[in-house]
Amino acid sequence: MTDDLDITHKIGALVSEEHELRDQLAEHKVTAADEHTRLAALEVELDQCWDLLRQRAARRDVGADPADARVRPAAVVENYLG
Repeated sequence: MTDDLDITHKIGALVSEEHELRDQLAEHKVTAADEHTRLAALEVELDQCWDLLRQRAARRDVGADPADARVRPAAVVENYLG
């Protein structure tokens, strides 16, 4: 079971990885291309986590079960217009 705290911890871990990756680039431990590829993937994962938290909050607000919220595909969360 995933709850808001689990998702928040996941966000923290992804942000930490993002910072570590930038440090590794500065120290020439990874290439710019590798950093760019992984950062793009991290951004998608972060967007999915934030979207999941928003879904859970919205479900709670209307009296629905937040556990019914699901991670949406990258194509969905990356193409929001609003």
